Amino acid sequence: MGKGGALSDGVIKKILLSYTYVAIWIFLSFTVIVYNKYILDKKMYNWPFPITLTMIHMAFCSSLAVILIKVFKIVEPVSMSRETYIRSVVPIGALYSLSLWLSNSAYIYLSVSFIQMLKALMPVAVYSIGVLLKKESFKSETMTNMLSISFGVAIAAYGEAKFDTWGVMLQLGAVAFEATRLVLIQILLTSKGINLNPITSLYYVAPCCLVFLFFPWIFVELPILKESSSFHFDFVIFGTNSVCAFALNLAVFLLVGKTSALTMNVAGVVKDWLLIAFSWSVIKDTVTPLNLFGYGLAFLGVAYYNHCKLQALKAKDAQKKVQQSDEEAAGKLLEERDSEAAAKRDETED
Repeated sequence: MGKGGALSDGVIKKILLSYTYVAIWIFLSFTVIVYNKYILDKKMYNWPFPITLTMIHMAFCSSLAVILIKVFKIVEPVSMSRETYIRSVVPIGALYSLSLWLSNSAYIYLSVSFIQMLKALMPVAVYSIGVLLKKESFKSETMTNMLSISFGVAIAAYGEAKFDTWGVMLQLGAVAFEATRLVLIQILLTSKGINLNPITSLYYVAPCCLVFLFFPWIFVELPILKESSSFHFDFVIFGTNSVCAFALNLAVFLLVGKTSALTMNVAGVVKDWLLIAFSWSVIKDTVTPLNLFGYGLAFLGVAYYNHCKLQALKAKDAQKKVQQSDEEAAGKLLEERDSEAAAKRDETED
């Protein structure tokens, strides 16, 4: 085969690898969500202790992150002062712990399918908080799209067969805390040139989450665990569940590192629809036509929002390239002028 054939083989290999990373991420994300639902749901494994489950995840993930960074040196730790850690990482850790606590708690009250529908509000929350914190500029077109997403989710909620107010409040709280965390990552870390991948994020953030979760755990779940016969640590169940949670973070590292954040967003949409189908067909959760209609509207709004973000990124990249070209052209022009001036001086001296 010639050069053209070799190039085609390379492109095919790259495409296959990208699809492999996407499939691994979808599988692990799907598994963690369904596994958490299985553990926490009172009709399944019946272990309704979301703070304890989250703490087990954080303890396991932070331990493995330390081993990967300190022992195997798979990635380098980020250079960070104590002051930066306290001012930047600690608030993010606090928000992350609240987000995980509330989102895991929602599995006790809501179906997997309905939770995925409520998660469609994430772009709305991220944009709204970004505007409030002056990280995003207010645009009436974008806000109209956000309202259409909210309207779609409201229809899905109205059509929910097993609507639980407390469960919805927990999930909406989780979305709000997670959105605030994502915006603060940009403000407190990215703007300062601190970029954390999923492994270094666990290394710095997971221990912080563990500390924050410890205090509500003492008052909310520990007394019940002491009195309950459910206080039995099943190493197989919680061990495999924690391994899946950590593997998901590694999959995020691979997916974003080898493809792009946009690919992850698209894969997330596929995962959500698969979860809704699984929830309806296997778990036997009720999914009504009004559910699907409302989520379909929200899905279209999210897809349009992602499209607009992609176009904005492309325009920004194109502008950078033009600016670089202009700077290179200006540099060459100055070099030519300097050369001409030097040549004239040489002629004058002669």
